[in-house]
Amino acid sequence: MTTNRHKPVLIIGGSGIVGSTAARTLRQLYPELPITIGGRDLAKAEAVAKEIGNARGAAIDLDRIDLGLPAGDSFGAVVPFLKDETLNSLKYAQATGAGYLSISSGVFELGPETAFYIHKPTAVPVVMASSWLAGVATFPTLRFAKEFSRIDRIEITAVLDEQDMGGPAAAADFERLTRTAPRALIVKDGKFVWAADEDASRTVVTVDGVETRAIGYSPFDVLSLAAATDAKSIRFDLIYGESANRRRGEHFSTETIIEITGENKDGRTGLSRYELVHPRGQAPVTAVGVTLGIERLLGLDGKAPAAPGLYLPEVLIDPDHAVRRFQEFGLLIAEK
Repeated sequence: MTTNRHKPVLIIGGSGIVGSTAARTLRQLYPELPITIGGRDLAKAEAVAKEIGNARGAAIDLDRIDLGLPAGDSFGAVVPFLKDETLNSLKYAQATGAGYLSISSGVFELGPETAFYIHKPTAVPVVMASSWLAGVATFPTLRFAKEFSRIDRIEITAVLDEQDMGGPAAAADFERLTRTAPRALIVKDGKFVWAADEDASRTVVTVDGVETRAIGYSPFDVLSLAAATDAKSIRFDLIYGESANRRRGEHFSTETIIEITGENKDGRTGLSRYELVHPRGQAPVTAVGVTLGIERLLGLDGKAPAAPGLYLPEVLIDPDHAVRRFQEFGLLIAEK
């Protein structure tokens, strides 16, 4: 992996709304890094590549194990911005020595990717980054958790504006994860359970004071926070509707509310609430989360590239660094 930092990053779905935003973010931080924009529509991919510079477009066929790419192509990392049901993108990464970053799986879909890793554990680093917006909830929660000597409960609420869905691939992911998924996975009294009945939803107060119902949802944040903290209760809920900014007649925002109940290191007990808002919606936030994963895979942050292994992002990326990056790109954080 030591030479992968000089190889192109293949962004599959890089001409979409979120994928192209990630490509621009990566280019802003790393002007010399070569990027390949992959997609079904070569013309759209080439247009994005031309815009960001030091990049090329490539036609991608996920039904082919070689993705339809020339035999001589070589990449440092492969990042699909859509659900690859064939997992040919992962197989291609393993076969060619490229690091792999996954952002579109639900917790109920861990099996296939994990199985491919288990069969080739020394091939490449595989980062399972299917947390909310690629880490905007988990990284800040872990940073805030450092202020607690004991954590009893973590409750996270995310707001996705209905006008902020993104492109067709994102819409398909959302449909799959919310309509065909099993019940939301939560931690309740120290046990992993699939939320039902009274656990399926809860009443929350949004960042602008609106009381509403949020529905249980289970991105990888629940797994990450359960493994990284001693909290006995952890849940993640989603509001899909109108964001606070749009209610004020402004551009839609994305909002994440993090509530931690426990004992602070100064001895105070109770609930601490943190509100995270990006006034331009989810795309720039997701782009930063993906960029964090890519820079750690390749060692662009000055450290050694990630070794072959199966990772959750917080194992590789320092939460303080991640939060600073999110804030650099417009995330607003307030403790209430």
